[in-house]
Amino acid sequence: MQEFNVYWAVIGASIIIILSYGYNALARKTNVPSVLMLIVTGFILSLFIPLDQEALKPVLETLGTVGLIMIVLEAALDLHLEADKGKLIGQSLVISLVLLVFTTFGIAMIIRFFFDVTPFGALVYAIPLSIMSSAIIIPSVSNLQGKQKEFLVFESAFSDILGIMFFYFLLDSATMEGAGAVTLHIAKNIGLTLVVAAVFSYVVIILIQKVTGEVKLFLPIAVLVLVYATGKLFHLSSLIFVLAFGLMLNNKDIFFKGIFKKYVLPGPYNNLLKEIKLITFESSFLIRTFFFIVFGMSITLDGFNQVSIFLIAILALIIMYLLRFVALRTMAKSQLNPGLYIAPRGLITILLFYSIPTQYQIADFSPAILLLVIICSSLIMMYGLIKNKRDLAQEEDLAISTEEQPALEGHQVTPLDEIAKPISHPERPEGNPSTESLND
Repeated sequence: MQEFNVYWAVIGASIIIILSYGYNALARKTNVPSVLMLIVTGFILSLFIPLDQEALKPVLETLGTVGLIMIVLEAALDLHLEADKGKLIGQSLVISLVLLVFTTFGIAMIIRFFFDVTPFGALVYAIPLSIMSSAIIIPSVSNLQGKQKEFLVFESAFSDILGIMFFYFLLDSATMEGAGAVTLHIAKNIGLTLVVAAVFSYVVIILIQKVTGEVKLFLPIAVLVLVYATGKLFHLSSLIFVLAFGLMLNNKDIFFKGIFKKYVLPGPYNNLLKEIKLITFESSFLIRTFFFIVFGMSITLDGFNQVSIFLIAILALIIMYLLRFVALRTMAKSQLNPGLYIAPRGLITILLFYSIPTQYQIADFSPAILLLVIICSSLIMMYGLIKNKRDLAQEEDLAISTEEQPALEGHQVTPLDEIAKPISHPERPEGNPSTESLND
């Protein structure tokens, strides 16, 4: 086995980061998701670098967990809670919940048809495939404007949070008896999580303003990751901690009113918000880059020679987009274009798939199904974004031509036959002095 060379590793990591910046720039121009480029790059690297596929799983889980925290925090720091956005937030929450539940049951039926598995086991596998990826959506919709962008950011963040809660609640409920016990457990979990999240967010934001020194930006991030991991050990919905912290930090006018207003130091607070946004966005980009590179390196071609793999992926995609069409058409018709196409699967799907307990794992379930769904849903999103860009360009051209039309209508155009007529001079009146002088 070839000896590990740290310098080649550093060079390789640097090249990957540079490539990722290039992929982001290319994605903005072409609407091809940078995630696809990263996955393909990772797969190409795996052809030249000998790897232990099993050893990559814990790396994926670690990068995925930290990446999830940073991505949800990035989304929260980009959301402004205003009174006029209440309807939009509620709409995105309801749609994400409805789609998560119905898509999970729809895909579970497909899994039960193809595999010998219990209804519970089918649901465990169906949830990861039912969750939208904010890791892909948030950077991909940066060119969208107004409510379209805000709706998709809210929806993807809610889909991540609700999907993870649903997944772990389902696993916890396996040892419980009766719907009453499950409902009580969920209510206690959410209630306790919300209380802890509020207390934690207030304490950290108030204290971090008073920290002096040049090295302090990673302190709140480290505390956030610590609380998230601790909450997971106690089976709390830890992602709510991240969302609450980001929303409170970015919306001080809402959360720091009354008795809390005196704890806001305008100068330090604004600097803290600006710096945390910067470090969160950069860290999120970095972790997302290496997560999808490692995922690409973990891909094997096993299973791609089976027709059933493609059939399961296609049926899952049909269920996903058919239900999405019905939900948007019914509850948010204004979001159909391009919202219908923007529902990719990604980081959460991979992370939860590798988190399925051994006792519920399906031996014949190939990871190729996940890969096909991720790639196809990303390509569908790419088509939707390109189509939306083309439609907007056509609308702009139409608007310009409509504005020019009245100006043309108000202009008197002289017919060509009128121009061609000979010029006729009126007869001069009698007694014209100039005429008399000529006659003389």
